[in-house]
Formats: sequence, C-alpha cells, structure tokens
Amino acid sequence: MKINLTELVELVGGTLVRGDSNLSFTGFQSLANASASDISFFGNEKYADDLKESAAGVILIPPGEWVTPEAAALVQVENPVVSSDLVIQRFCIPKPPFRAGIHASASVSETATLNVEFVSVMPNAVILDGASIGDRTKIGPGAVIGDNVEIGEDCEIGPNVSLREGTKIGDRVIIHAGVVIGGDGYGFEFSEGRHQKIEQLGIVRIDDDVEIGANTTIDRARFGETVIGEGTKVDNLVQIGHNVVIGKHCLIVAQVGISGSAIIGDYVTLAAQTGVAGHLKIADKVICGGRSGVISSIDEPGGKWFGYPAKPMKDTLRDSMRIKQLPRMLDRIKALEKAAKESE
Repeated sequence: MKINLTELVELVGGTLVRGDSNLSFTGFQSLANASASDISFFGNEKYADDLKESAAGVILIPPGEWVTPEAAALVQVENPVVSSDLVIQRFCIPKPPFRAGIHASASVSETATLNVEFVSVMPNAVILDGASIGDRTKIGPGAVIGDNVEIGEDCEIGPNVSLREGTKIGDRVIIHAGVVIGGDGYGFEFSEGRHQKIEQLGIVRIDDDVEIGANTTIDRARFGETVIGEGTKVDNLVQIGHNVVIGKHCLIVAQVGISGSAIIGDYVTLAAQTGVAGHLKIADKVICGGRSGVISSIDEPGGKWFGYPAKPMKDTLRDSMRIKQLPRMLDRIKALEKAAKESE
C-alpha cells in the first residue's frame, strides 16, 4: 500500500503546511517508531517530546504552535486522532466483507424473523424461537441468540456471544466476542438458613450505537430493564449488575464493576477498575479516575473523583500529599519530645 502526500491531504481533509506533494508513504507508525516512509500523528500534548524527535516522513498535527522535526512534512487537521483512523484503515488488515446468508451449520428457528438476503449468520450460530434480526446485521460463529431477542439493523454480534431471552438490541450496536447479555442478576435472599434464589424476570435493553467489549457481562433486571444508553462504549471485562441504568455516551473502561440498581448519568467516564456500589446515582459528566471506589452518590455534575472511597480529585490528591508528609512530621514530633525531656 502506498499513498502520496496529495492523496493523504485529500483523505484527511487537511491542509498541507510543509512538504513535497509528490512524496509517497508506505506505512503508519507512532511518533517514536516511525521512519521516513511512515505517516504518524500528534494527538496528545504528552507526546510533545516524541514529536520533536520523530523520524516520520509526514505528521498529522492539530492547529497551534508545535516544535516539529525539520525533515517531516506536516499536514494540519482539526483532530489528528480521528484523521489518523482514516489513514490506519488504508494500511491495516481489512475486516472480512459482509456476506449475507445462513451457514449450513447454523441453527435458526422457524419462528425467528430475519431476511436471509440481508443478514449474515455464521457457522454454528444458534437463533432461537421468536428472535428477530435486522437487515445488514452479522451474527458471529457460535453466537446464541435467545428466545424473543430483538436485534436492530447494521449490528455486529461477535463470536460466542450469548444474548439471553428477551434482550433488546438497537441499531449499529457492536458486541465483541464472548459477551453475555441477559444472564441472571445476582439475586439471593437469606432465609431459613440458606441463600434462596430470587428470580430475575426482567430484560436488558441496549440502545443505538453502543459498543460492548469482549467478555463483558450485563445482567438481566430482576424486573423491568437493565439499560445501556445510546452511544455508550463499554470496554472488555466489565460487569454490569441487574437493573443498572447507564446514560448516553458514557465511557466504561476495562474491569469496571457496577452493582445492581446503580444509575449512571449521561457522558460519565468510569476509568479502569472503578467499582460502583449498588442503589446509588452518579450525575452527568462525572469522571471517576482508575481504581476509584464509589460508595455514595455523586450529585454534582461534571466533577472529577478519585480514590477509595472516591472523593473530589483535589481532596484525594491533598490527602495523598499529607500522607507522604507523615514520616517527616513523625520525626519532628520525636525531636520535640526528646527536647522537652532534656529540658526537664
């Protein structure tokens, strides 16, 4: 694969700041690893030093004043991260094309609703009674689509995904390999000396444009719905409990755990390994730093929280600084005590 500078500028909708338009490039790499034949991008100020030292042949840069290597051609774009994605798609291994039809090894119920000319059902997939599949949706190998599951249009259901009975999936939803949606919520009541199972009879609803990472689990509601709002992106290995409601356009990062009946607002970010206790609320646009433990509701929108228990970021950082000061404070106390004894 080869692309010249003129084609690159056209592809990303950018402006050529510096460079010979006839130059051609054959790869894409990070700033630190790029050579003169590669395209790279500068999308985060943390990498300003890498930008200065990069050997890339051409770099996508945002508006502004940056220290750049003299040998590199420069293409200015509004958002280098988004623009770089267009370039990567030109150089990466392409996704397999959509192929409509039902593989001979798949099992599809006679009562399922789907148009075989516009749906792809891959080897060993199972579609059970009453399920409905929208056009241009792909059901991956070994996936199990349960009774009365509804899947919208233009979805991608990955290998070995399990969608349990009654689950509702909107349009343009991507569900990666090994995900389980609609398994029983963790509902038990201690009675008569034992943990008795409380039936989980609700469903899970996934709205449009959601993406769910590999091996994530989303439990069905005890009653009503567990909800993942429009545009929310859930990473790998996330656990979402029964009757949780997550708002629109949230970012839920790897190994987050959200306990039952928690309500998460719109545009919330939960960084990796954050834990959220049950039956509480997190307001819109809140950001929780990695490994935070949210054990009480966060009512104020837009704040940054961190630590265990999660507190406003500035409070956690201040407390951390004070803890670091404790050894010196202890030495001062010992010195004062010694001086006081000697003066007696």
